[in-house]
Amino acid sequence: METAFYLAIILVSLVLMAVILLQSKASGFSGAFGGDTSAIYRTRRGLERTLFQLAIGVAFVFVVLSIIGQWLL
Repeated sequence: METAFYLAIILVSLVLMAVILLQSKASGFSGAFGGDTSAIYRTRRGLERTLFQLAIGVAFVFVVLSIIGQWLL
C-alpha cells in the first residue's frame, strides 16, 4: 500500500511539472519585472485555458495526497 501511494505521488508530481512546463510564457522575463502589463489583463482561451485549469486540478490533487500521506504514513 505504501509503495502504491508513493508511486501515485511521484506520478502526480511528474504530471504537474509537465503541465506547468507546457503552459506558454508569452512575455518571458519582461512581464515578471513589470515591462509588459498587457499580459496581466489577457484572457486565456482554448488550450491555454485547459492547461491552466488542469494545472490547478493536478496541484490540488498533489496537495491532498501530500496531506493524506502525512496523516496515514
